[in-house]
Amino acid sequence: MSENKSYLLFIALVSALGGFLFGYDWVVIGGAKPFYEVYFNIVNSPSMQGWVMGSAILGCLLGVMVSGTLSDRYGRKPLMIVAAILFTASAIGTGAANSIEMFIVWRVVGGIGIGIASNLSPMYIAEIAPSATRGKYVSINQLTIVIGILAAQITNLLVAEPIDSGNILLNSWNVQSGWRVMFWAEAVPSVAFFLLILIIPESPRWLASQYRFEKAITIFSKIGGQEFALDQVNELKKTLGAVKETVGFKMLLEGKMPKILLLGIFIAVFQQWCGINVIFNYAQEIFSAAGYGVSDILFNIVITGLTNLIFTYVGMLLVDRLGRRVLMLFGSIGLAGIYILLGLCYFYSITGPVVLILVIAAIACYAMTLAPVTWVVLSEIFPVKIRAMAMGVATFSLWAACFVLTYSFPILNKSLGANGTFWLYGFVCFIGYLFLRIYLTETKGKSLEQIETELTK
Repeated sequence: MSENKSYLLFIALVSALGGFLFGYDWVVIGGAKPFYEVYFNIVNSPSMQGWVMGSAILGCLLGVMVSGTLSDRYGRKPLMIVAAILFTASAIGTGAANSIEMFIVWRVVGGIGIGIASNLSPMYIAEIAPSATRGKYVSINQLTIVIGILAAQITNLLVAEPIDSGNILLNSWNVQSGWRVMFWAEAVPSVAFFLLILIIPESPRWLASQYRFEKAITIFSKIGGQEFALDQVNELKKTLGAVKETVGFKMLLEGKMPKILLLGIFIAVFQQWCGINVIFNYAQEIFSAAGYGVSDILFNIVITGLTNLIFTYVGMLLVDRLGRRVLMLFGSIGLAGIYILLGLCYFYSITGPVVLILVIAAIACYAMTLAPVTWVVLSEIFPVKIRAMAMGVATFSLWAACFVLTYSFPILNKSLGANGTFWLYGFVCFIGYLFLRIYLTETKGKSLEQIETELTK
């Protein structure tokens, strides 16, 4: 095939802007946390802190619930437009909130946008990309998530005024205005996402699933030429069947689908319960326990963001070479070992650079393995007729697991201590390694239709 790399890259990058906003919206709250907690007077309330951090995840669950079914019915593109609108509204509303109740409401709105984007952006890219380079292109979404995370971390560092002491005063600029600017900055890329999403085409595989073959051929032709387009559509016709079926949840329970769905759910849940997201969302507590002050914490958060970016790119280079299974297994056992060492540091009160190095190692390991490869595998293993719905179930499970993780960390950290909490995450990673070693098969280099045939036969 003659791959139109510039056109394919443009489409992937525009779709992956949803990932950028996902990353920014998800992590900006970590840098704003020390300041809005003083403003809303929840510094001494671990349960309220967990609820505020977890509220966006409830929105994610709502977003995933609607995006799966609606995008199978109306297409991928309209739902991504809705996500862009929600991101914009949330950025403005969260920064303007004057009560904890309204703050939570707007975080939920942003969470709905995250849920939609996290479900559709990687799946859309998987549906347009050639099989030989699909892993790399789908990983672009994870790369933009990481860039969004880094953008949020840098914004937090630039916006926050230096703090000389450990005390954060109510009448300080950081508490009264700084955290608001951190959220408002998201409105700029949100508007850009809305405008650019109007330009890109609908998913050709979704069009084919609606038996709109001529339109699908036109889009595939722009991506890889006429011969590539005809091959893709002919292969899709074989998996679709002669008669269009009404998509319903009962299709998730037919044939081999329950087994495939359970694999997807496990992978999605494991990506969260491996524990890495608490390092981003609760960086303040983690680095404080390691002996760092607030200003040092914000700087260290940026270092972890740069690590995340660099090793996500490494993962992009490896996913189509080494394969999905190898990277998932390496990430699982690697994180288990690092968490054991982190737990030992906290147990023996080892502070400073050693903890920072281990945190960086954990992020590097995750960034090149579980972070991008999870989304690649989830976007590949489900049949085309119900891909968005099945991926919606898996992504719903991911965000439900994320809610449990985010809400429970302050409680676990208080009851088990930092050492016990990281040892618990290490145990989870070891269990994940065993499961993936037994049940995960390799999908690199195979077309989506070939994968579907192999998994469902």
